[in-house]
Amino acid sequence: MRALLVVLHRWFGLFIAGFLIIAGLTGALISWDHELDEWLNPHLFEAQSQGEPLPMLELVRRVEEADPRVRASFFPLAAEPGHNAEIWVDAQVNPDTGRRHELDYDHVFVDPVSGEIVGQRLWGKISLHPEHLMSFLYKLHFTLHLPEWKGIDRWGIWLMGIAALVWLFDTFIAMAITLPRKRRTASSKSWLQRWKPAWKIRRGAGAYKLNFDLHRAIGLWVFGLLLILAFTSFSLNLYREVFYPIMSTVSETTPGPFETRTPTALHDPVEPGIAWQPLLQQARDEANQRDWDEPIGDVFYSDNFAVFGVRFYYPGEDHDSGGMKVKSLYYDGNNGELIGDEVPWTGTAADIFNQLQFPLHSGRIAGLPGRILVSFMGIAVAMLSFTGIVIWWKKRKARVASRKRKAAATTPESYSTS
Repeated sequence: MRALLVVLHRWFGLFIAGFLIIAGLTGALISWDHELDEWLNPHLFEAQSQGEPLPMLELVRRVEEADPRVRASFFPLAAEPGHNAEIWVDAQVNPDTGRRHELDYDHVFVDPVSGEIVGQRLWGKISLHPEHLMSFLYKLHFTLHLPEWKGIDRWGIWLMGIAALVWLFDTFIAMAITLPRKRRTASSKSWLQRWKPAWKIRRGAGAYKLNFDLHRAIGLWVFGLLLILAFTSFSLNLYREVFYPIMSTVSETTPGPFETRTPTALHDPVEPGIAWQPLLQQARDEANQRDWDEPIGDVFYSDNFAVFGVRFYYPGEDHDSGGMKVKSLYYDGNNGELIGDEVPWTGTAADIFNQLQFPLHSGRIAGLPGRILVSFMGIAVAMLSFTGIVIWWKKRKARVASRKRKAAATTPESYSTS
């Protein structure tokens, strides 16, 4: 059995190593994506005008008027003090082609006082330019930047989800093969004493043994965190396809609009049937009836699901908590009917478990210490993958050399003659 587990660990590890090196290193950086992005691009984020800011819906109107090809898809209700307003847009359908317009941007920065558009960029653009670097790394982290094919733009997401599922199984296998072998001779050492060396890094034992010890010992020490990262990577990337259907089968869940609705094709968006202003008023009235004190933080429209979302939170709580302090109301994009809600830490046990997937994966459930820990884990995941490749390569070289020696020993020339 152990021999089989070793073989599975070898080939599972080789399959996922490249994915995990990319995901680990990018994950260590994107834990600080907002801070790094603002540091790299002050010209986009820092407002230059002073005075009373214009209403956000007026800024949205100016963005849409400046380019009739776009529709606002996400924006906060107020710009952060001293910062430009950020408005995200979706491409509308080009009537000449029946497909969305090809845009070179989807993220607009607007001076909140003057209303001037001061910058545009395409989120996730493959570029190392400072304006695109953090979003490039973020998208690389979970999609590998695989392009749209046959009208589907989720191939990279699915591939990374499959790799995460293999990683989850392989983590258990890796733990199993560190356990002590069954005793074949009498020994006074207990099972735990015989397992103890696996948790240690030997000093002065040579480069290969150091590499092996780093791979095994670090993997043991962070085993629980590896399980969390592997599981949440799988659940987030394959949420609709695998994770939510399984959760709904084994436990009681409260499906929201994104679980019950089938999205339209990428280039077949649904035009909204209600404007932003009445939607916001309707949402505020509903929140008041529920005694929600939080202000409206931001709103969005998903045109492939035909769903509006209105999110309520105090400034900063959307990023700091990973969403666990954000209340949401969902409305039908055609008629503005209330079709769902989400309140953190409420619902069935399965609902709360679903809510926790991103906060756990990002570490934001634990605030700043959690983000620091996730950054460390990103480096650890990349290191474990790299050291695993080194172990495989060294053992492969040894096996090839051994086969060559055996082959040479059995050739006629190797026998002495009298």
